[in-house]
Amino acid sequence: MHLIVESIAFSIPKFQLYMCSSLNMYLHAVLLLFLSCLLLPQPTLGTDMAGTPNFTANVAAITNSSFFIAKPGCPLYCGNITVPYPFGFGESRCYHSWFQLTCDTSSDPPMLFLGDSDSNLDVSSISQTQVRVGNIVTVQCYNETGDTIDELSDQGSWMNLGEPGEGLTFSDTANKFTVVGCNVYAWFSWWNEDRDFSTGCLSGCSGNSEVLPGNCTGIGCCQIDIPKGLTEFNASLGMFYRENETEVSSTCSYAFLGEQDHFKFEGKSDFGFPNTDTVESRIMRNVPVVLDFVIGNQSCSDARNSGTWQCHGDDPLCTDSDSGNGGYRCTCKHGYEGNPYLNPGCKDIDECSNATLNNCHENAKCTNTAGSFNCTCRDHYNGNGTMCVPKDSQLSGIKLSLGLSIVILSLLIIVNLLYFGIRRRKLIKQREKFFEQNGGLLVKQKISSINKTSSAEPLKIFTVEQLKKATNNYAEDRILGQGGYGVVYKGILPDQRVVAIKKSKLMEVDQVQVDQFINELLILTQVNHRNVVKVLGFCFESKVPELVYEYISNGTLSHHIHKKLSWLTLDHRLRIATEAASALSYLHSDASIPIIHRDVKSANILLNTNYVAKIADFGASRLVPSDQPQVINTIVQGTLGYLDPEYLHSGQLTEKSDVYSFGVVLAELMTGKEPICPEWSEAERYLAIYFIVSMKENRLSQILEPQVLREGTLEQLQAIAELVKRCLCLKSEERPSMKEVVMELERLRRYRNDPWVNQQSLEESESLPSEEARVDSHTEPLSLSTSASEISRQYYSFQLQHDVSD
Repeated sequence: MHLIVESIAFSIPKFQLYMCSSLNMYLHAVLLLFLSCLLLPQPTLGTDMAGTPNFTANVAAITNSSFFIAKPGCPLYCGNITVPYPFGFGESRCYHSWFQLTCDTSSDPPMLFLGDSDSNLDVSSISQTQVRVGNIVTVQCYNETGDTIDELSDQGSWMNLGEPGEGLTFSDTANKFTVVGCNVYAWFSWWNEDRDFSTGCLSGCSGNSEVLPGNCTGIGCCQIDIPKGLTEFNASLGMFYRENETEVSSTCSYAFLGEQDHFKFEGKSDFGFPNTDTVESRIMRNVPVVLDFVIGNQSCSDARNSGTWQCHGDDPLCTDSDSGNGGYRCTCKHGYEGNPYLNPGCKDIDECSNATLNNCHENAKCTNTAGSFNCTCRDHYNGNGTMCVPKDSQLSGIKLSLGLSIVILSLLIIVNLLYFGIRRRKLIKQREKFFEQNGGLLVKQKISSINKTSSAEPLKIFTVEQLKKATNNYAEDRILGQGGYGVVYKGILPDQRVVAIKKSKLMEVDQVQVDQFINELLILTQVNHRNVVKVLGFCFESKVPELVYEYISNGTLSHHIHKKLSWLTLDHRLRIATEAASALSYLHSDASIPIIHRDVKSANILLNTNYVAKIADFGASRLVPSDQPQVINTIVQGTLGYLDPEYLHSGQLTEKSDVYSFGVVLAELMTGKEPICPEWSEAERYLAIYFIVSMKENRLSQILEPQVLREGTLEQLQAIAELVKRCLCLKSEERPSMKEVVMELERLRRYRNDPWVNQQSLEESESLPSEEARVDSHTEPLSLSTSASEISRQYYSFQLQHDVSD
């Protein structure tokens, strides 16, 4: 929501777009409300929707009940069991092929058996696809010593449904083979196409106390699946372990095949001797064996082609058996009724003949179709057939719904406008607060006065949205570099200009940071030099201030100096040094108000596409008005290794402090070494000291960059080293000005191997102002080793006590 609100406050088209999408959402909601009002029954009709019949369930009930019929002239019932065709008993014409049953009327009530009168498989029920028959249980009981009690045990049990392909198989989906007992196993064997198969199930327990009622998990009770297409099996029991006699005394085990949903294991109470209340009698009463039945041993297509297909009626549904023994089943589709195995078979249900079979409205006309029906409203009524309302009543409902919709829509629009209006005002006030807090009013006033007197392009004030879009919401892959206070991002403006955007990296901005950004902005607006990074604009309406600069594509001078294979030749190094010195000379002498950079270092010298040097990062810089002294007392700020020792200890800032820092950069260019090197001795830890000591000990060639040493002449390199030495003088008054440094660097760039030119250069060098001689006379008597050690010690202690790095 925060991002959405920001876009509303400062971009009117975005605000309108969001409003349109919100209103569009509300319009959809109102439209749905309106349509639902039209479909609701009108109060004047008095229709009770709660009384709508469950016509789907009624159609299904008719379809199921119509299946349970027998052949004409054949009995349908044996006792209380319904016997539909293809099953039957009595005459052979009453049943199909292998589905003969026997009804024993000598018992009360009569009992129905599978097969002829010698069969012991009593039938308990018949459905459209399955038959349920009585169970046979294998029992084995043990006395106190663990021996089998023969009179209470049997050697096994078996069941046989006939040969595979004769229509009946044990259901592999409804049945499970189950064993109940402690430390017993049940062996389950079957035969199929002259091949014997067997499997087993183990039920173990170390004591009756751990046997818990519930599912059969292997502790006291075990269950396994049976294969498809099984028509015969044999089951037997055995004990495989007992720890002591007391655990098996008075214990029985049971094994059986039966319908899994009808058996519930009741724990250790199922281990007692057989009686009317134990597991055996409960299985015999409650757990039937489920048999799947199919017609013949052919598939649906084979039966059609051979003329033996037994599915009758209007488009009956035929399903092939997956038992592996062939055969198929016949059923009636939804909306049809009848027994598909008997003529006339499946017939369409006339749902319109009975109001409970359809959901047509009382003011609708029902039209029967094949397997279904249609409802249409009568004349003078409108609706979908399941709901019909008078046309005049509907018109009144439309008017009422339309009026309510207009009122609701108007209220929603008003609330929406008020809400976003308030949010927009709050956001505008918040951004005004940030702008003032970040010093935007002061900056705007000063820049306005500067723009009036300057011919340079005026600075642009950017919005938060513009800078977010330019940096892809400040993505990490857009980061160009980081300093003490800010992160610099690469940005792309709408006109495809590439810029650098500097943003404070701390979320809680203090006054020091604000002052840094304002100071840098005000200084850069007064600078117009080709070797100084140009500022293009700023944004102070966000929580942290942001500055926009021209984009410098080739990174920092520090990066190019210190990478392993530097491309910088001696000529490149002198040119870059001259350009950087020219920019500093401009700041000190030619700017409308002199400027001391205060943080000159190779990391703040950037290289553009053509490798032209650009001085950057003016956050620590100070303006020196002409009516004020050139020495400024201030808090020490800069980067250790480049700091002027005199400024470091006195706190007195002069333009010669920049000269010292530039001397370190020049030494860095010539040697390729870091300004601080921890591996060196404490006396020579800093490059400035190390460079001077090396000159004094005549080992300058050992510390110069090899490429510089190869390309320069001895006189040229000695002259450059002398310039570095003068810049690094401990006393600021003995250092040259930046203008003198520029002149000397330009002379050194013109230095050639031609002896005549070199001699001319040497004569020019000898005719330099007498101040150079004065500097040499003052610097020579210094005890460099002592001074270096002392300065290094003071630098080192200052590093531990203060953080002066930008």
